[in-house]
Amino acid sequence: MSLLSKWLCCLGLLLLPASAVGDELRNRLADHGSAYLAMHGEDPVHWQQWNADTVELARAQDKLLYISSGYFSCHWCHVMQRESYQNDQIAALLNEHFIPVKVDRELNPALDDRLIDFVERTQGYSGWPLNVFVTPEGYPLVGTVYQPPEDFKNILERIRDEWQSEAAQLKALARDTTAQLSRHAPPLRDVSAAELRDKFLKASLGRADELEGGFGSENKFPSVPQLNALLTIHQQDRQGTLDDFLNLTLQSMARQGLYDHLAGGFFRYTVDPGWQEPHFEKMLYDNALLASLYLRAARVLDEPAYRRVALETLEFMRRDFQRDNGGLLSSFSAIDNQGIEGGYYLWREAELEQLLSDAEFDVARRVWGVSGPPELEHGHHLRIASSVETVADARQQPVEQIEQILARSRAKLLQQRRQRTLPADTKQIAAWNGLALSAFVAGAREDHGLKQAAVALQGFIIDQLWDGSQLKRAHGEQQQLGRVGLEDYAYVAQGLLDYARYRNDEATLNVAGDIIHQAWEDFLSPEGWLLQRQSLLKYGARQSVLADGPMPAPSAVLMRATRTLLDQRPDPALEKSLQLALGLREAAMLELPFWYAGHIMLQR
Repeated sequence: MSLLSKWLCCLGLLLLPASAVGDELRNRLADHGSAYLAMHGEDPVHWQQWNADTVELARAQDKLLYISSGYFSCHWCHVMQRESYQNDQIAALLNEHFIPVKVDRELNPALDDRLIDFVERTQGYSGWPLNVFVTPEGYPLVGTVYQPPEDFKNILERIRDEWQSEAAQLKALARDTTAQLSRHAPPLRDVSAAELRDKFLKASLGRADELEGGFGSENKFPSVPQLNALLTIHQQDRQGTLDDFLNLTLQSMARQGLYDHLAGGFFRYTVDPGWQEPHFEKMLYDNALLASLYLRAARVLDEPAYRRVALETLEFMRRDFQRDNGGLLSSFSAIDNQGIEGGYYLWREAELEQLLSDAEFDVARRVWGVSGPPELEHGHHLRIASSVETVADARQQPVEQIEQILARSRAKLLQQRRQRTLPADTKQIAAWNGLALSAFVAGAREDHGLKQAAVALQGFIIDQLWDGSQLKRAHGEQQQLGRVGLEDYAYVAQGLLDYARYRNDEATLNVAGDIIHQAWEDFLSPEGWLLQRQSLLKYGARQSVLADGPMPAPSAVLMRATRTLLDQRPDPALEKSLQLALGLREAAMLELPFWYAGHIMLQR
């Protein structure tokens, strides 16, 4: 039996985690500028940071690196920390037999992307916390996601034993697996832009949930890149089926549990197909993308309610995400200071009765569906159970009066909720702030009250994240954080272009042009795209096209931004780079078009 087959048989798939360090090492994460890394600073695990020194240490000691990647607002990351990384026995295993490395995926997205790709392609699933064993030479060997502590301990012991007896074979296996998975995908030839768009449309409608909206039949994510592409197709060729699906999806996301009906803003995704129960983290990138999407949908679909949702979301971003320096923080945790997922947002019926008058409670009960046993262990999560019009009919009162009662109830509940504590990740990420700048600019065109938020954010990006020659990945309270990558350049460039057009600002246009030129120089060659300039991980070839994820493919965003710049300033060198990128097409665009909306919509 081959070594790989032996592992598949013994471990059920290819799932494993791990890494450790000699006793002379210590935990190096205390007081780190990343909230996620800092929260692991008191673990008994001797966590190291991902850098050349750590890789060299693994080589010197001939130990596997155990890379664990996650983020601050991730529920299961907190669970695994509590159950495993604060367990002395598990910590001892990691410290003695591996080099443990903690990675904030938001500060090192290129590394996380490559590890996600490896785990998805070897196991068929991925998620966070993402835990991957990597050889001292930098080749990923095997990975897993969250594991209960007993299972995790058994995996560590099995990997330790395998490494001690068969390290040379495992190193060869990791190298061979990387070589196999890093082969260039076949190019796409002789397919028209119209055919690609048709394939994308059919793939999207094939995934569409015609009852609840959105895509798929399990967890529901906003899928903004795909919805934006469908809006474009609908704008160009009005279709009743597409109109119905887009409206159903947008209404479901805004009316059900994905949306915060008190303060505004969206959670990251729901764990059910009906958009009822979210994972309660709030991410800056989600809210920026969704605010822009709803503003655009209000115009394309001629639905004023979407404009209200967008402006509420932007006001939430301005009020809760934006800091005094003009930049926006990264996220709010799913878990409150009591360790309860969603605890900050949930309500007991008795608590509502105590806070609200009889009329206010009755309206809240009807509109938000908060009567009877709560659907979650710690209380009710507000959603729109009945429209204001329906409640007005039932109570035989004017709609305006019900709206006033509901507004009073919302104010009282918000005041009470502010007494609770919700941890925040305060690092300010360049890419996400670029998305936020585009959203604020779009919002300011609709509501001039958002102009100052856009101006302050533009100043933060220029003053704190751009040094005249390169961008920084993230700004912390006392330091610059992370490793800059393609997504930072692409999203910031697009944000600055949007701002420059809005304000007729030549200086900002110049900076956007400099950033675009730098991005083409650093991240594209005739072989394809890089996510980051240099990588210690020896996995992942250049890619001809990049797939969309929760955020749009950064290569597609850069190409679109470049077209915008070229419309204003002809530049032969930029035009040549753009044409090179447009010519890099993979068969995956035809085989899996749903995931390549950004690149497909650029084809002409």
